[in-house]
Amino acid sequence: MKRTNIKSGTLWEDIVGYSRAVIMGDLVEISGTTAFENGQVIGKGDPYQQTVFILQKIKKILEENGSCLNDVVRTRMYVTDIHSWQLVGKAHGLFFSEIGPAATMIEVQSLIDPDLLVEIEVTARLNPPE
Repeated sequence: MKRTNIKSGTLWEDIVGYSRAVIMGDLVEISGTTAFENGQVIGKGDPYQQTVFILQKIKKILEENGSCLNDVVRTRMYVTDIHSWQLVGKAHGLFFSEIGPAATMIEVQSLIDPDLLVEIEVTARLNPPE
């Protein structure tokens, strides 16, 4: 089965040894994605804004690689404060209310930068059968 590693060029990819996304067969796995862009945290202090930004990044990655949000079968949301679940959930719903992927939200102690409040992973299908 052919494997395609998709890199985004962040310094963490080489240090940690991972890819932004991996396509294997008809499966697309997108690594934990945060609201970190060009050395800056987007939406500091705002889990809703961070979630929207993250899902826009994920949407772009999927579309650049032959998939789309409709092909997402699972999301995993890691939040640093479970009390923000409604804000994160509302943003998630903007993208997925019609699609309804399996979803998990887990509270974690912290993420790689203290200003990051949300990290999201996605599993999608590539060219799923109609």
